Amino acid sequence: MHRPLAAPRVHEPEPAGPESGPRHVAIIMDGNGRWAAQRGMPRIAGHERGTENIRRITEAAVGLGIRYLTLWAFSTENWRRPRDEIAGIMRILGEAIERETGALHERGAQLRHIGSLDGLAPDLQQAVLSAIELTRQNQRLVLTLAFNYGGRQELVSAVRSLVEAGTPADRIDEAEIGRHLYTRDLPDPDLIVRTSGEHRISNFLLWQAAYAELLFTPVLWPDFGPPDLQAAVLEYAQRDRRFGGVSARSTTAVG
Repeated sequence: MHRPLAAPRVHEPEPAGPESGPRHVAIIMDGNGRWAAQRGMPRIAGHERGTENIRRITEAAVGLGIRYLTLWAFSTENWRRPRDEIAGIMRILGEAIERETGALHERGAQLRHIGSLDGLAPDLQQAVLSAIELTRQNQRLVLTLAFNYGGRQELVSAVRSLVEAGTPADRIDEAEIGRHLYTRDLPDPDLIVRTSGEHRISNFLLWQAAYAELLFTPVLWPDFGPPDLQAAVLEYAQRDRRFGGVSARSTTAVG
C-alpha cells in the first residue's frame, strides 16, 4: 500500500496579498527533457536545469504576493521512465534538498511534500522529512513539492483513510473528503500553470483543481522565468472567477 509518511504539523502563513492576485499557484513543471533535446544534451541535464529554476521562481512568487506555491516534480507515472533517468532524478532531488533547504529556511519558506515517499531511499526520505521539520515554523511562503504524486492516487488514499476511520456513509461529504487529502491543510489552488505547451493537467490535483484557473504556456520549464510568472499572475487578475454563480462584473454592469 502506498501511503504518505506522516509529516509534522505545520503553521499557516500570513494573510494573502491583494485580492486580485492568486493566493495559491500550482505549476506543472514540464519540458525539461525537450529543453535538453533542443540543445543536444542528455535528458538529465534538463532535469538539473529545471531544478535550478525552482529557486528563482520561488523568490519571484514571494515578490508577487503569492503565499502558496506548489510544484509538481515527479508523478506516480514517471516511474515508467528509463531506470537511469529515474536514478538521476533521485540524485538531483537529494542534492537539491542538501543545497537549497538552508536558503529556503533563511528566506522564510515552509517546505511541504505531497504524495508518497515510498520508492525513495531511506536516507532521501529522511532528508525530505528533516527539511519539512526545519522549516515548519516559517510563514512567508508555503512551498509544496509534489513528488511521487498522482491525483487518482490521492483520492484512493483518501477513500482508504475514510474506510479505516470507520466513517459512516451519511457523514461523507466534500468537507470530510477534503480532510483526508494530502492537501488537507492547504487552500485549493487559484491558478494552475503548465509549461511546455501541453494542454492537460495529467492527473494533477484533480479534486483541488475544480475551480482553478488554468494557464498553458509554450515556455519550457527551465526557461520559465520571473517575467513568465508575473505574466501568468496578470492574466489571472483579468479573469472573472464565478465558481458556478453569476459574474460580479455582470451584476454591476450598467445598461
